[in-house]
Amino acid sequence: MAKKSVRDLNVRGRRVLIRADLNVPLDKQQSVTDDRRIRMFLPTLQHVVCGGGRAIVMSHLGRPTGDPAQDAKYSLRPVADRLSQLLGKPVAFVPACVGPAASEAVRKLQDGDVLLLENLRFHAAETIIDEAKKNPDRKLTPQQEALRQEFARRLAAHGEMYVNDAFGTCHRKHVSMYDVPALIPPGNRVQGFLVEKELKYLGEALESPKRPFVAVLGGAKVSDKIGVIQNLLQRVDHILIGGAMTFTFWMALGRTVGKSLCEQDKLDLARRLLDQAGPKLHLPVDCVAAPELREGETTTVVAGELPPELMGLDVGPKTLEEFGGLIGAAKTIVWNGPLGAFETRPFETGTFALARMIADATDRGAVSVIGGGDSAAAVEQAGVADRVTHISTGGGASLEFLEGKRFGPIEVLDDA
Repeated sequence: MAKKSVRDLNVRGRRVLIRADLNVPLDKQQSVTDDRRIRMFLPTLQHVVCGGGRAIVMSHLGRPTGDPAQDAKYSLRPVADRLSQLLGKPVAFVPACVGPAASEAVRKLQDGDVLLLENLRFHAAETIIDEAKKNPDRKLTPQQEALRQEFARRLAAHGEMYVNDAFGTCHRKHVSMYDVPALIPPGNRVQGFLVEKELKYLGEALESPKRPFVAVLGGAKVSDKIGVIQNLLQRVDHILIGGAMTFTFWMALGRTVGKSLCEQDKLDLARRLLDQAGPKLHLPVDCVAAPELREGETTTVVAGELPPELMGLDVGPKTLEEFGGLIGAAKTIVWNGPLGAFETRPFETGTFALARMIADATDRGAVSVIGGGDSAAAVEQAGVADRVTHISTGGGASLEFLEGKRFGPIEVLDDA
C-alpha cells in the first residue's frame, strides 16, 4: 500500500478536495464534545493551507435519513466552527455538498482558504454501494449506479487534486472515498498524513513487528473477531481475549457462564479457534460478576463456574496479573476492544488497568497501536492517551485491516 502523499503535491493555486473523517460527537447544544478526529486531521489541512492550496473539505457525520431540514442535528456547521478555532483562521461553510451554492462557494476560494461542505450523507448516493448487499445479485441496479456516478461527477468537479485523510471510512467504497478519486487526473490522488500514519503503524505491526508481539482483543462477539484472530495467529506471539466473547469460549470449554452474554450458536467455531490457536490464545482465568449490568452493583470475583444468577462483566485480578506479565514483556502491542463493560462503574477496572499496562510498556520502548472505537475511548478516559504510540481513528477500519482485508479507497490512489 505504498501510495503518494499530500507532501508530493504542489498545491499552490490549486483546488484540493480533501476527504476527512470529521464524524465527531455533538451535544444537544450542537457543540463538539470530542475533537480528537479534527485535531488529527489538522496536519494535512495545515499543509495544504500553508502551501497556498484552496482546501475543499468533505466529510460525513452520523447516519442522517437524507433530509437536512429534518436532520439538522447532523449538520457539519458546528464542526466548521471548531475547525476554524483549531486552525486559527476562518473556515467557510456551505449548507450543501453539490449544486449551485456549493459550486459558487468553491469558485470564490482564494489561495490558502478553507471551505467545509455539508454532510455527504444527506445524499443517499454517498453510501448507495451498501445497498448492493441487499439486492439478490449483490449489485446496484442501473438506476442506483446512475445516481452513484452522477454524485461522484458533481463532487469531483470541485477539485483538481484529491487527498484521502479519512482512515475511518477507508474500508467502505463510498462515493467520496472510491468513485471521486477515480475521476481526478492521475498524479493528483494521494493520501493525507493521518491515513499515512495509520497505514504505517498498523502495517508495521502486522508485517515487521518487534517481538514479542501481543494482540489484545475484546468486545462482545467472537463472530466479529473471527477474521482478526485467524489472521493474527500467523503473526503474533500471544492473543489475549477479553470482553463478553470470553464467555463463548468458556462455554465451548464446558464451563457454565450464568447470565453472561454468550453466542451459543458459535460454540463449534470457538472450539475450532481454540484448537487452531493452541497456547498462543490466552483466556481470562477469572471475572468480576454481578446480578445485573448496573451502576454501583455489588460484585463478586469468580474463578470457576458462574452461578445462574450472575453475569461476567469484567476480567478479574488474576487475569490482569497474567495479562500484565505478557504485556510487560511485549515489544509490539495491538489492542482492539475493551475487557469489560467499562462504560459502567465498577466494571471499568480491567479495561483501564490494561490501558495503563500498555502505556507503561510503551514508556519502556514498546510500540503500541490502539485500534480505535471503545479502546481509543478507554485510553483517553484512563488518562494515558499521550503515552501510547498511536491511537487509530477508525474502529471498523482498523479491525478490517487487522483481518488482512484490502481497502479499495487506498488502492485507487496513486502509487508512490
